[in-house]
Amino acid sequence: MKRLLTHTALAAGLMCSAWAAQAQTVTLKVHHFLGPQSIQHTTMLKTWCDNIAKDSSNRLNCQIYPAMQLGGSPPQLFDQAKDGVADVVWTVAGYSAGRFAKSQVFELPFMMTNAGATSRAAWDFVQKHAQDEYKDVKLLAVHVHGPGVIFTKNKPITKIEDLKGMKMRGPTATVTKMLANMGATPVGMPVPQVPEALSKGVIDGAVIPYEVAPGLKVQELTKFASETDRNSPALYTTVFVVPMNKAKYESLPADLKAVIDKNSGREFSAFLGSTQEGNDVPGRKIFAETPGYTITQIPAAEVDRWKKATSELDDAWAADMDKRGLNGKAMLGDAISMIKGYTK
Repeated sequence: MKRLLTHTALAAGLMCSAWAAQAQTVTLKVHHFLGPQSIQHTTMLKTWCDNIAKDSSNRLNCQIYPAMQLGGSPPQLFDQAKDGVADVVWTVAGYSAGRFAKSQVFELPFMMTNAGATSRAAWDFVQKHAQDEYKDVKLLAVHVHGPGVIFTKNKPITKIEDLKGMKMRGPTATVTKMLANMGATPVGMPVPQVPEALSKGVIDGAVIPYEVAPGLKVQELTKFASETDRNSPALYTTVFVVPMNKAKYESLPADLKAVIDKNSGREFSAFLGSTQEGNDVPGRKIFAETPGYTITQIPAAEVDRWKKATSELDDAWAADMDKRGLNGKAMLGDAISMIKGYTK
């Protein structure tokens, strides 16, 4: 009888432990570099957090920290996810120069068609070619923003010669190379630094998408915007990633891991890209309605000159992949065909 009671108690204890594991509530620390009014905070990350809460019956929750509230600088965000300073981060891959060279194929000039299609392609490309770049984290999404726009303080950009010698901010090494090929003097910096750099004359202009520009007061700090035709591939875009701390993910019970998995991947990537690009419309409207502000659309013939000036960057990217023992031309072809396959 004593042995039976011992076995019964042990079984009950195991059942209680299993129940406790299933019932645990987990709050994820989510960190990013933009402000609390940004669409990334209020919609993109919040929607993900709402979805995992719903799908887990509120056993998974988030505390979102905007504007680097957990400390550090934007280039440190990926390592914060890797090291567990944060559980999930949203950041620009290219803020860590050279670290995500494969993924950044999507930042090459005139690659992107629309952010939804290109984000789906970026996710697929990473699964096929670049998983090693994210081996230290649980990758939740890869996405891009809408078409990049050139904002300038003192003169409009209507032709490639207008950029000669101008100090232009670029977000990543790939984009700064594009600016250099177009005759500008590139200055790399994370986007939160743009307002101060413009106001102090550190830069003459910046390339950023419409959606984030109003939050940075770019309409007050510049006078001109130059955009390429949105019916054609974009001048450039930027690759963003959403990594999760691997140990945090592995610590979750199986059913909560399944919730994370359900809310990760290609469609989450597309949601982030499409949502961010969708905010270009109200962002552009602010510039269009700013008194004295000039928006210029670059004609197709001039865009062809820009494409020619930057075309060697594709070859340079492929050559860099070749040096790594890969087939750069084939990888570039994959990226292009993946975008084409998702573009409607």
